[in-house]
Amino acid sequence: MDLHALADFHLVATHGGFGRASRASGQPKATLSRRVRELEKSLGVRLIERGSRTLRLTDEGVALHARTGSHMGEIAEALQDVRAGLGRPSGRLRVSVPLLFAQTSLGAVAAAFLAAFPEVLLEVTTDDRFVDLVADEVDAVIRVNPRPDSELVGRCFLRNRLMLVAPPGLPRPAVDAQPDRPDRFPAVMRTGASHDETWRVIDEETGLERVFHPQAVLRLASPLSMRDAVLGGAGAAMIPRTIAVDALASGRLVSWGLSTAVATEIWVLHASHRLVSPKVSAFVAFVCDYFSEDAHRDALSHG
Repeated sequence: MDLHALADFHLVATHGGFGRASRASGQPKATLSRRVRELEKSLGVRLIERGSRTLRLTDEGVALHARTGSHMGEIAEALQDVRAGLGRPSGRLRVSVPLLFAQTSLGAVAAAFLAAFPEVLLEVTTDDRFVDLVADEVDAVIRVNPRPDSELVGRCFLRNRLMLVAPPGLPRPAVDAQPDRPDRFPAVMRTGASHDETWRVIDEETGLERVFHPQAVLRLASPLSMRDAVLGGAGAAMIPRTIAVDALASGRLVSWGLSTAVATEIWVLHASHRLVSPKVSAFVAFVCDYFSEDAHRDALSHG
């Protein structure tokens, strides 16, 4: 099948006529008509009923348009990538990431990716809402704890534990506090958290589980704001370990233990039904390798 003829058929079907398709694409009307006839001949079916003033797709034309239309852009991109040099990553790559990832990691990752793949133009949008890759014209997305989805495939590149951190000068509650009279302490808590929430952690020195009873003195929606409030001496907080590592290493924060809650998983995903272009494959592999090496360096410096 001639891909040019198929592309021209979609052009005519989308615009509702040869004249409109000609004006939209700049191609001669006669060329469009000839290629559609050649496509019909190769398939052995009529795709378009031509009238003097109107154009109507046959049932076969409707089926072909519906089944192949969404893939034409991907096919064109794939051909462009191959022509560029045996599938070398190039062109525009559109990625959507959540806000916290953008604030903590995106700049360094993007700069490193640019250095490795200078022919790719990385365009990133930041959005915590659910992004539809097809409707929003996105090539890849980074999501936290994604639900199983047959429409998406990808890889988990980071597992992030929550950690209870505090200013160095804040006294740690006693281990032997009475259950009916818990030793409470000032805490920076997330907005919407229960007033009687308890924090269960594993003491990294003893390996024993401890239960803490926070007393909210401040409620914030952003983990970064919570961390900064702890750095300012407001109280202790349960925040992602990755945003506390530097402050822990410098002694500006101390750890009271790792949360017993299941680690958060962060995935890089792309559409399963799309042709996977070299630039998407390169981005997925790069992100996974980047954070694998980063985690290794972190383990060496803090292990």
